[in-house]
Order: sequence, then structure tokens, then C-alpha cells
Amino acid sequence: MGSDMATVPLNGAVIAGSHNAEIGLPDGWRILAQGGSAVEAVEAVTRVVEDNEADHSVGYTGFPNLIGDVQLDAAIMDGARRRVGAVGALEGYRHPITVARAVMEKLPHTFLVGAGAARFADEIGQTAEDLLTDETREIWRSGIAGHLPGKLEMFRGPLAQLTALAADPEHVHGTVNVVARDAQGDLAVAVSTSGWAWKYPGRIGDSPVIGTGIYADNRYGAAGCTGLGEVSIRGGLVRDIISRIAAGQDAEAAARAAIEDLLPIALDFPDSAIMNTILLTPDGQVRSFTTGPALQHVSMRAGDEAPVRSDSITVAWPGVELQR
Repeated sequence: MGSDMATVPLNGAVIAGSHNAEIGLPDGWRILAQGGSAVEAVEAVTRVVEDNEADHSVGYTGFPNLIGDVQLDAAIMDGARRRVGAVGALEGYRHPITVARAVMEKLPHTFLVGAGAARFADEIGQTAEDLLTDETREIWRSGIAGHLPGKLEMFRGPLAQLTALAADPEHVHGTVNVVARDAQGDLAVAVSTSGWAWKYPGRIGDSPVIGTGIYADNRYGAAGCTGLGEVSIRGGLVRDIISRIAAGQDAEAAARAAIEDLLPIALDFPDSAIMNTILLTPDGQVRSFTTGPALQHVSMRAGDEAPVRSDSITVAWPGVELQR
């Protein structure tokens, strides 16, 4: 690290995220190492992932919905004051996490969706653009056209007939989660996603739903999740984890119990349900969990020259066999 970073007392600062956050983690760590806030750091990492053209689950180049529109969800939470900001079904702006942070800091509200979220993005100076690239357009067309009785352009039936395509296990899962503890001991978490590929227009998953896909409280921890949002929404996963810690459970035991409690819900989606969770404790310990195949999270703290990969803890969901 540069000498300017070494002069800042880091006091247990750490930043961590889902595996796809690796590309942006150094940017977030640089902010923490220079004395910046956890909120600033998690937004910075998330923005890099949203810009990553190789990641079709987040931001620019995210997979579109059934009718070919890219709709993005994001949320950010400040564990010091439990302030939150979220956006859902945002079209035409590649950085929903920045819009979510502006909701948290500039409005008396916590959640904007659709046209209102887009209007606000324009008001805060975000640049509008077409997020559907040639590559994702072709993936979209090939992904659903073969399931239609005729040409895609000629389909006039109810879109609900096509929602089964949104359970395509090759395209369902994907979100970026980032958690951080700054030198002041404050926690923050950010989540951003383009959601299920080929989803029904307007569908919002767990990512921007506070307490379901994201939560932070300096007293007990910060957490976010990825996977099949319909499952975590029905179980209030992330708030459940934090509540169990508040009640005295060990962090790992709390996460395991909360994820295991979702099994009856997950069995409604036996071929596509999966849940990945990352948890940061107030003292800066990071753990991640998955119900699916082997997975890793990434983290950086004092002394790390690059993101460090760590294995996720596997939590079994008997009867759920993710089809790949």
C-alpha cells in the first residue's frame, strides 16, 4: 500500500463482498485506508461492479426482463444510524447504488421505484443511457425466442405465460453484496442487481428490500444476500440473522439457523432455489454462507495487497437440487 494509507489508524477496518465484488474491492479499501466512511467504500466497490461489462447480473450489461428492458435494483444501509436508501425497477441508469445513496441522503423517503426512481436519477445528475448491449440483447432473444409459438416480435399473449422462463437456473442468480467496517467502527452494506433474467416487468427481488436482502446495525452486524429473492423475501432472511445475533446467538449459528429456517420456502423452488449470504460482525469478522455449490467471498484489511478469497460455509437444504 502507498505511504499515504499507512498514516491512517485503521482500527479494524475491513471491506468484503460476494465473489464478483473482487474487481472493485481495492477501490473500497483505498477509501477506508485513507480514513473514508464505510458508506463511501461500499458504494465505490458496487459502482465498479455495475460498470463491469463481463458481469450480467449487475448494472450495465445486466440481463433484461421478458420484454428486453434492463431494470435495476439496489440498496445501501448505514449501520451507525440505520439510514437506508433503495431503488427498484430503475431503467436507463447504470449506477442504481448511487441513486440509492442519494435517496438515503437527500430525500425523506427510503425507497423509489420505476419512473420515480429514474426521474430522481436525472435530478441528481446521473447520465441516462441504453443498458441493453448487443451481447445481452442476443442472449435475451436466444433465451426466450425458442419458447414462443412464433416470432418474438409477434407475441401478443399474456406475459404471465412466459414467467416460467424466469426460473431458468442459468440466469436466475446474481447480485453483488458489499459490507464494510471503517476506522470509526461504523458498518455499512450495499447491494445491487439486475435481478432474474427474463423476469416479469416490474418484478423486484430481495436486494433493495430492507431487512430481506440488506441490513446493517453497528451493534450487531451488517449482512446482504444473493440468490432466489422470492425465498428470502418470504423469510425476511437478513433481518432474521441480525435479530438472532441481537438475541445472543453466535454469528455463525445465527446465520445457519436463519438460512435453515428458509428450507420449507425453498422447497417451492426445488430446481432453482439457492441462497448466498455475507455477514460482517461489529468487531470486523467476515463469514459467508451458501446453500449451493462451493463459493467464496473476498475481503481486504490492513496488510492485504490484493483481495483475499475465503471459502463460504455450506448450509444444507435437503430436497433442493439446483439444476445447472
